[in-house]
Amino acid sequence: MIKRLQKKFIRIATLAVTLVLLLLCLIVNTANYISVNSQLKQMLTMISQNQGMIPSVPFDRKPGRKPEGPFTPETPFSTRYFVLRYTDDGVLSDAELGKIAAITSEDTDKYLKIAISHGEGFGYTSGYKYYVTHTGENRWMAVFLDSYQQMRSVAMIAVLSFTAMVLCIALVYMIVVLCSRRAIEPVVKSMKQQKQFITDASHELKTPITVIATSLKVLEMETGKQKWIDKAQTQTEKLKNLVNSLVTLSRMDEEDSPLKFHHFNISDAVLETAESFQDYSQSNGHDLQLSIQPALSCHGDEYAIRQLVSILLDNAVKYAVENTPISFSLEKEKKGILIHVANECNSINPEDLDKLFDRFYRVDKSRTAKTGGFGIGLSIARSIVEGHKGTVRAICENGHTIEFVVILK
Repeated sequence: MIKRLQKKFIRIATLAVTLVLLLLCLIVNTANYISVNSQLKQMLTMISQNQGMIPSVPFDRKPGRKPEGPFTPETPFSTRYFVLRYTDDGVLSDAELGKIAAITSEDTDKYLKIAISHGEGFGYTSGYKYYVTHTGENRWMAVFLDSYQQMRSVAMIAVLSFTAMVLCIALVYMIVVLCSRRAIEPVVKSMKQQKQFITDASHELKTPITVIATSLKVLEMETGKQKWIDKAQTQTEKLKNLVNSLVTLSRMDEEDSPLKFHHFNISDAVLETAESFQDYSQSNGHDLQLSIQPALSCHGDEYAIRQLVSILLDNAVKYAVENTPISFSLEKEKKGILIHVANECNSINPEDLDKLFDRFYRVDKSRTAKTGGFGIGLSIARSIVEGHKGTVRAICENGHTIEFVVILK
């Protein structure tokens, strides 16, 4: 239990940090891309509005003053671009290539086709951002701006930021692992105190329960059978079972699992256990329908698996609607070995399904139902399943048939 709690704390803390860092990286890189893209658009718009030229902008030379926007006195000399002018029919009428070295007249057909197919507006192609505008009747202009360095910078910042994020997550993970034990120490201390109390109380109760049970048997031998003695013996037996169940739960929560694993024939073990419930089920008005796939093997604790089957069937018999069948099946599937128990039940709130495995939880809040249960059995069942690295869940899709599905890995 403590190890599971520690692992859960580590997962939650690491996931929280990961989400925050991921969101931060996305915001930073999105803002960077929007900023660069906006500057490129401004540049293309300016060139387009000035008929394919960067105008000579008078910059304020006063000390301490900076030019507004992305433009500086060096912009006309550092900007690389080319301009294509063409007609509605796609015939190239002019190509201005003096501001770029990478493009020759042989390359103009390729970029002309790109501009024509794209139509009016902004676009990207192989390291260039371009802007196509309709400049007049039967006249079009496409400005291609070299944006390789800007896009490379955006990509590098993205790579570096996400690399830094991964390293930070790894660092946080190591710190959380090292500090997790101390972080959950109050909870661990409380759990240990609870388990110690249960263990001590159980040992203290066993002696008086045994004395009471023995005294009742002696009294019955001397006075003969009496209904008051029978009632006292019944309640004593229930109290004994409660103490044993509490001890079992306490042991299952220990870090060193009490389960003894080995390979065994689970089909034979389950069939033998289930068949022992046939008479009990019939006497309570329920037909127990078994469907057990033969020759299945399992690596686990045979005694615990038998106890699991007993708990599920006992629960089904106690809470099934009168004169209704109970189905029990065991089969092999891709995820593992599947145990399935189903029976008709009284109406149950879907919100109560997950609570069925909580200790001392009863659907009957008033606890007046004459089932004799304490609400511990399904908690023990869940501990057994989790001890085998499996899963157990309750399903009630139609509102009146409850199914318990166990998957053992």
